[in-house]
Order: sequence, then structure tokens, then C-alpha cells
Amino acid sequence: MTPISDPRLSPAACGLLTNTVSRRAVLGALAAAPLAFHAPTRAQDSGTIRLAQSTALSGPLADLGQPVHQGAKACFAAINAKGGVNGRNIELTVADDGYDTARALANVKGFLADSGNFAIFNCFGTPMVEAMLPQVIASGIPFFAPFSGALSVRPKNARNVFNIRASYADETEQLVQHLATIGIKRVAVVCQNNSFGKDVANAAKRSIAKYNLTETATATIENNAIDAAAAAAKIAASHPEAVLLGLAGKPTIEFARSIRMTSKSLPLYALSVMGSTATLKTMGANATGMTISQIVPLPTNSIVPLVRDFLAAWKASGTALEPSHLALEGYVNARVFAEILRRAGRNPTRSSFIDSAWNLKHYDLGGFEVSFNEGSPSASRYVDLTMVGPNSHLIR
Repeated sequence: MTPISDPRLSPAACGLLTNTVSRRAVLGALAAAPLAFHAPTRAQDSGTIRLAQSTALSGPLADLGQPVHQGAKACFAAINAKGGVNGRNIELTVADDGYDTARALANVKGFLADSGNFAIFNCFGTPMVEAMLPQVIASGIPFFAPFSGALSVRPKNARNVFNIRASYADETEQLVQHLATIGIKRVAVVCQNNSFGKDVANAAKRSIAKYNLTETATATIENNAIDAAAAAAKIAASHPEAVLLGLAGKPTIEFARSIRMTSKSLPLYALSVMGSTATLKTMGANATGMTISQIVPLPTNSIVPLVRDFLAAWKASGTALEPSHLALEGYVNARVFAEILRRAGRNPTRSSFIDSAWNLKHYDLGGFEVSFNEGSPSASRYVDLTMVGPNSHLIR
């Protein structure tokens, strides 16, 4: 699918839509949602269940968006090769948004206009997902496994929104708890200057206070990393014992390069979205020794049944990308979607899918469990810690 654009969407309208979801917008959307749950869709009447995805296949975070998408594709291909789900194939169509909110909104507008789309699947990025939510909640279409750990994309009482990955708050607390356990007292925080970074910064502040640590300094970095050197100087001047990074892509690379010039041995701790294979390889020796939280198991640990299944599907897909945590996350999202679809019956509707999703409890994929509970922000709270070893390889 080619990227969708709408020349009628003015810059002012784009600016309005890109704001964080307001309480009024969500409540209004929820009021309209019950009518939309039963909207017809051609996918229900054909042999194919069609999903639509807006993600970053190009742009500053393409090295995150691409493996997540490929992981899901590999899973659906493996399922389709075995006859699909209740005799139906799953087709994943994708539109590249380049990690640009206006493009993502235009993509989703097109998805909603096409009644052949059964669900919107695994859209990427906190700013994009925040902007999409009012439209998708109002439509009633299943909005499944958005790639964001932000609490802002986990609206309460939105029955058609399904988050799987552990939240950024879960990851941040695990990292801060680890720092407290090993005796670190002084922690600095550097985050991206967007809604993702703000979410991490707020979670870090809460966790640092909870474990009685001292936040020595905070700094932000723009998406283009133009101010990374200034942020590194500010952080180094505060003399922390460790730095918590709420960064992804280029900002991570440039911050690490700058901080290593003055503080070569300063421990760096980052969240899962930072640890793409491409980012780690670009960082080279600057990444060695970093600790990174992960929200799925190590993708090379074939002792775990889920990982064995993933590696088999990954190999069969023929992709040139290396297996990674990001690819495994995409695979997990697809596996969970397929299981819910199976439970929705041979003639699934959006409404029956939504009901089946909320009834999915303690589903074990083979070393990774998910449960959807309307009072919980995520179906999984799995968080593990990895370290970057020699040659940019992640180890436990």
C-alpha cells in the first residue's frame, strides 16, 4: 500500500490533530463507539482478514519500524501456510508514515474509509498513536498492539484499543530499581523532546523518588539530535553515577558519542526502543556495557518455545534482517491477534473479536504470557534486562 495523503488536511488541522488526546475528545469518541462496533466490514464476508498498519519504514526511526513489521509479517505468513485462522488468511497491508504525525493521520483516515479493513494493527510511535486515538476510538475498529509504552495511549474504557507491550513506566521502574539494588544513588535523565520522552521523564521522576535516589540533572534532545552535545555537557556537569536514557535512534547515537568524550566509563541505561540492531551497530564501542530493558525474551534463546517458533518463522520468511527483540515483538503481536481471531469463531465480526480479546486470560505463547484486563494498561508486564556486549551483541 502506498502512503495515503489528503491535500484537504490543512497545516492548522494537522497541528490540532497532533496534540495529545484530550479528555473531551476521548469521552466524545467513547460515546460514539458502541454504534461503530457493529459497522459492517468486507473482511467478514471474504476469505481474508485484512489488517492495516501505519509505521515508520523510512525516516529517523525506520530501524525500529521495519523489524517490528517484518516480525508480524513472518508470523502471519507462517499461519497462512498452515491454512490460516479458521480457514481464513490474514493479510497485512502497510503504509509508511516516516515517523511523521501528519502522514500517520492521513494513513489512518484512509484505513477507516475502507470497510475492507477488519482492524488497525501495530501502528508505530507515541506521537502518532496519540494523534490517531480519537478517530479510532470513535470508529470502534479494533486498534491492536500499538507500538508505544506511553500511558497516554492506554485510555481507560476504550474497548477497541488493545495494548500488549509493557509500559515505559514498567521499563523505567525496572531500570531504576536495578540501579538502587546495585547501590547507585545519583542518576541523571536525558529524554527525547517529544511525548515519548516526556512519558519516560515523568516515570523516571516517580521511580527515582520511590527508591530514594537523587536526580542530578535532566536534559532533552530533539529528534534530529542537533542539541545532543549540549545535553551531554549538562548531564556530565551534574556528576551522576549513571544516566537513564529515554531516547531512540539518532538522539541515542549522538548523545552516547558526546558523553563518551568526557565520561568514558559512565554507566548508561536505556529502554527497549533504543536497542535496535542498526542503532547498536552505528554506536559501536560507545554502546558496549550499556544496559537495556526489554519487553520480550532474548530472540536468540531457542530454549524458550516462543523463540523457537519465532526463529522458524523468521527463517522461512527469507528476510535479510537479523532476528531481534523488535522483530520478536512484532511476531508476538501477530500471534496474539491470530489467537483472538481463532476464538472469535468462523465468521468473526469486529464486535466478536473485541469480546474475545477481553476474554483472553493467561494465554501462554511458550514462555511469554498475556492477559487482557480492562483495568490494566497492558496485556503484558514482562520486563527483562540485557547488556550490550562486544560486537554490539545483546547478552543477559
